[in-house]
Formats: sequence, structure tokens, C-alpha cells
Amino acid sequence: MATGFRNLTVYKKAFSLAMDIFELIKSFPDNEKYGLVSQIRNSSRSVCSNIGEEYRKRQYPAHFVSKMSDADMENTETPVWLDFSLACGYITDDLHTEYNSRSEEIGRLLNDMIKYPKKYS
Repeated sequence: MATGFRNLTVYKKAFSLAMDIFELIKSFPDNEKYGLVSQIRNSSRSVCSNIGEEYRKRQYPAHFVSKMSDADMENTETPVWLDFSLACGYITDDLHTEYNSRSEEIGRLLNDMIKYPKKYS
């Protein structure tokens, strides 16, 4: 049974997006392994790891907000790599739109946590 940060809607959504990206990038060309693949995989996964770390800091509002800001920063990076994936022809317009929409929703949830940290302590 999931506990703590794993129960947060934002974590569930971020984890789901990161896993979908992980499956997607398996089809990217080998020459992207250390470039685009690495970047998009790392940024999408970092959202989740920052949420996990921040959850342990929730009793310290300044630390909590700082980690949430880190998660938001990583979440904002992921669409940049999605843009490159689209421009390189590795993903469809529909998939680009869907993943960007999911990232925007995650961003809204993270920003709520940043604005109202006491709700999560």
C-alpha cells in the first residue's frame, strides 16, 4: 500500500508521465542515447525524486518550498525535450500535446504546493 508522498496526486501524475516517457524513448534512435534520451528521462524522473525529498521536509516550509521549486523546474524542463522530440520527428503532434498537457497539470499542482505549503505539513 502506498504511503506518504506516494499518495500525493502530483506524485502519481508525475510518476505516470515519467513512466510513459520511459516507454516512449525506447523507440528513439541509438544516437540520441546520451543526448535527448538522457535529458528527457532525467528531467521527468527528477520531478518524482524531488517530490519524495520534499515530503520529508514538509515540517520546514522554506525547505519544502525550495524542493517544490526544484520539482517545478524539472517539470518545466521536460516539455523542452518534448519540443525537441517533436522537431526531430520522434513523436507525433498528438503525443506532444498530450504530454505537455500532463506536464502543465503537474506544474499547477506543484505551484499550489509552493503557494500553500501549510496545507501539506
